Amino acid sequence: MARFVASQEFRPYVKIHEYQAKSVLARFGVPVPRGEVISNPAEAPAVAERLGTSVVVVKAQIHAGGRGKGGGVKLAKSPDEAERIARQMIGMTLVTHQTGPEGRKVQRVLIEEGLQIERELYLSLLIDRAAGRPVIIASAAGGMDIEEVAAKEPGKILREHVDPATGVLPFQARKLAFAMGLDAGPAGKMVKVLDAIYKAFIETDASLVEINPLILTKGGDLIALDAKVTVDDNALYRHHDIREFRDLSEEDPLEVEASKFSLNYIRLDGNIGCMVNGAGLAMATMDIIKLAGGEPANFLDVGGGANAEQIKNAFRILMADKNVKAVFINIFGGILRCDVLAAGVIAAVKELGVPVPIVIRMEGTNVEEGKRMLRESKLNFTTADSMNEGAERVVALAASEVRA
Repeated sequence: MARFVASQEFRPYVKIHEYQAKSVLARFGVPVPRGEVISNPAEAPAVAERLGTSVVVVKAQIHAGGRGKGGGVKLAKSPDEAERIARQMIGMTLVTHQTGPEGRKVQRVLIEEGLQIERELYLSLLIDRAAGRPVIIASAAGGMDIEEVAAKEPGKILREHVDPATGVLPFQARKLAFAMGLDAGPAGKMVKVLDAIYKAFIETDASLVEINPLILTKGGDLIALDAKVTVDDNALYRHHDIREFRDLSEEDPLEVEASKFSLNYIRLDGNIGCMVNGAGLAMATMDIIKLAGGEPANFLDVGGGANAEQIKNAFRILMADKNVKAVFINIFGGILRCDVLAAGVIAAVKELGVPVPIVIRMEGTNVEEGKRMLRESKLNFTTADSMNEGAERVVALAASEVRA
């Protein structure tokens, strides 16, 4: 399923599986198909028989969209066929445009009742940070890659901002429904569906609720045929049930490891490791590396209160990414003093034997002491007095490492 994001920035959030998202939405009254999740293919025939429909749908459960195109969504016309398909899917590596070429291993499948589909629509709720309020994104072109629709036919993308003081008003739901070509009956049902989705969005502290497709059945009902929910992990202490849904096997192992040490790490596709303190500085650092002609390998924020041990763990995580050819440390020493940073960096390089060039630019509290410690360490550090200088040096060093 595609993800459509407005004004998205780097934020910590937790993804959950489709079957989990549907269980959350159903609690708030969002209509979803009947279904059961299994990890043992032998259970498939009994599930298909309990559903009692002539056709069931077998859907691989991974944290990625495009499952249908990759062979992860198939129809079964009998209980035996459901078992055969489940055996094919469980244990397979499913490759989609969102997984990358390495794919994701399927460990469970969702078996759902087949439904008579009249139309497929798109519906999502997220935060528009520019407007400072939730926004509903809707389209009559459901079941498709919504980013592609937005790029090629932007007129098909509908937006409706929601005032947090009132929630979704009935006229807003009808306005969207009629704009998507629904008749009066389904438009009336859209009022209840959108109200339920909004309640789920707000009460679970979600950053995104996406339904693609939201189907109109032959009988005139609106049902969330697919669902995606991501939750801000800063709010998980309020949602113990959702916290239990977290599937670490679906997350980047380095990101999971970083979270153990209160480090905010996101892997990217470049070859220059970035270590900074503060999300804003992290994004500025990645921008200036790009401006200098390089490609950042990660977003790594050690935070304002990092200590020498966290610095060492940050280096260990950086070096676990074999694509990293050079490291740029860009620190403003406020709460994190520059001498503490220097001590952590020196200890990490001595203990871990960091094999790539390191460029350090730091300013702030105890900066001269920090620079003195780096000089006297006799280790191979390159220092810079400005972000521009640091970015240019690390890009050049990374390029020389690639050629070597």
